[in-house]
Amino acid sequence: RNSKLARMPGQDGSGSRGLPDWTESEHLTGTSIMAVEYDGGVVIGADSRTTTGSYIANRVTDKLTKIADNVYCCRSGSAADTQAVADMVSYHLDFHSVQTGGPPLVETAANVFREICYSNRDSLSAGIICAGYDARKGGQVYSIPLGGMCVRQPFSIGGSGSTFVYGHVDKTYKEGMTKEECIEFTKTTLALAMARDGSSGGVIRIACIDATGVERQVFKGKEVPTFWEK
Repeated sequence: RNSKLARMPGQDGSGSRGLPDWTESEHLTGTSIMAVEYDGGVVIGADSRTTTGSYIANRVTDKLTKIADNVYCCRSGSAADTQAVADMVSYHLDFHSVQTGGPPLVETAANVFREICYSNRDSLSAGIICAGYDARKGGQVYSIPLGGMCVRQPFSIGGSGSTFVYGHVDKTYKEGMTKEECIEFTKTTLALAMARDGSSGGVIRIACIDATGVERQVFKGKEVPTFWEK
């Protein structure tokens, strides 16, 4: 008589249930995100696809997260980790604004991101772009990649889709671009990343942050550029 336990249908020898990978995978904002400085503000943008393994869990995710009235972040990595970090930074900046009596500096927000991401670098999967406007330094873009480094850049790209567009942004970016040029630059870069990267897709969300506030736009369907096909 065979003393081994009979395997149930759908089970393998490892004890897993033989189900598709997305049933046990983490939600990931496997992603294309971007931010660009211009004289007087910043333009930020992102795709809208959230994946769980190979399954698209959400095709209209908003990855442009408000931290303060004048500061936003773009999130890539684990959806749970980046949402938790963004909530923590927003919480700290609310107290900071009460103490200072005014809106937080973008640099302050970026450094709070840096502190949290660096202190928990072994357990977090979070790549953040922090961008916004303040009266002291104008429009600013800070990149906080995996590991918790923080560096200011004239433009920044991130997420899995960014690996496909480094050549495009290096060729296209130029100093002194206008707000409209930055919007077009962001839109075309994200569209190219979404076309090449299977973990990026959906719609393109863009926000312009300046002294007057935040202006948001969404590009979907035929509004998404396909310039590389011409």
